[in-house]
Amino acid sequence: MQKKRRLRSFNISLATTAVIIILWSTVTSLKLISPVLLPSPLRVGQTFINLCLVGYNGTLLYQHYLITLGRLLVAVVLAIVIGIPLGLLSGYVPTVKAVVDPIVQFIRPIPPLAYYTLLILWLGIGETSKVTLLFLAALPPIYLACFDAVVKINREYIRGASSLGADQRQIFFHVVFPAALPDVFTGVRSAVGVAYTTIVSAEMIAASAGIGWMIVDASHYLKSDVMFVGIIVLGVTGVVLDWMIKLVENRVVHWRGKF
Repeated sequence: MQKKRRLRSFNISLATTAVIIILWSTVTSLKLISPVLLPSPLRVGQTFINLCLVGYNGTLLYQHYLITLGRLLVAVVLAIVIGIPLGLLSGYVPTVKAVVDPIVQFIRPIPPLAYYTLLILWLGIGETSKVTLLFLAALPPIYLACFDAVVKINREYIRGASSLGADQRQIFFHVVFPAALPDVFTGVRSAVGVAYTTIVSAEMIAASAGIGWMIVDASHYLKSDVMFVGIIVLGVTGVVLDWMIKLVENRVVHWRGKF
């Protein structure tokens, strides 16, 4: 039954995509919108092939892509390594919360571009400032998801483990962490999404390569076909990354819904 639902959902998504492409082709073929503003699917496809073979600004498309993906993955991994322990410990140890929570809550509502120029002044125009920007964008969602996951754990589980002789370390690793893990994955998915939406901002200033930079640079010369290629590549990659995280979650968190 579940497989049939998944297949039905996939077919609906595929049909929706086909309808969008058909409407896009119709609008461009009838020239209802200027090709400068909305290039045809055929032109976008041709541009994609050209970018793969010739490149943009002397750099092939896959190289731009790997540069962007590398920046994103480094930042997200750092956010995971730092954000998960901080979030879990803040929810479990009041002293850690008192130290960490005000800092994260201060960073969380600030738009990334507001402090990006400051990061450039401090860290220079290299990769460090870009990765740091993405890291600061990804950290709060992971931290908050982990913190909330610990806070909402049923205290009966903790008291039960304590009554059986478990110490604080055992309670944390055998009760708190497994119970929080589903929300941890939710936080990771949110963090990847937030960092992904910040990638264009990170590559907007003082960059010469990357998909985000390619989109911004192409906009200066009204190369909408190049912009569409970059946007589609980012969109497809975002969907694939989210699907991969959900796949890992389904395999790892087999106890979801049992706490």
